[in-house]
Amino acid sequence: QVQLVESGGGLVQSGGSLRLSCAASGRTFSVYAVGWFRQAPGKEHEFVAADTLSHTYYADSVKGRFTISRDIAKNTGYLQMNSLKPEDTAIYYCAVARTLGAPPRKSDEYDYWGQGTQVTVSS
Repeated sequence: QVQLVESGGGLVQSGGSLRLSCAASGRTFSVYAVGWFRQAPGKEHEFVAADTLSHTYYADSVKGRFTISRDIAKNTGYLQMNSLKPEDTAIYYCAVARTLGAPPRKSDEYDYWGQGTQVTVSS
């Protein structure tokens, strides 16, 4: 069983930056796909970014502003978010998919989820 714990959310002004972290139990990030999703009030889960050791995908809405990465030695994943906009306000979740291929972009293809961290961007 993989456990994921997110941190790093908070309140930031428009144009600001935050870095979210996702700490995992076990050697999860040395192998599997890691994804970040978000959910705003009244909306469905939205894909943000995902990567494996060989592929990286971003949603068009965050491309050029967000960067996904991982530190295998620390077994931690990161989502660096720059130039934040009010429409980025949501609960952000990290997830792990037990796949060695291209990282999934659908939430139902992920096997493990963190508890989420709130990101609020004020205008």
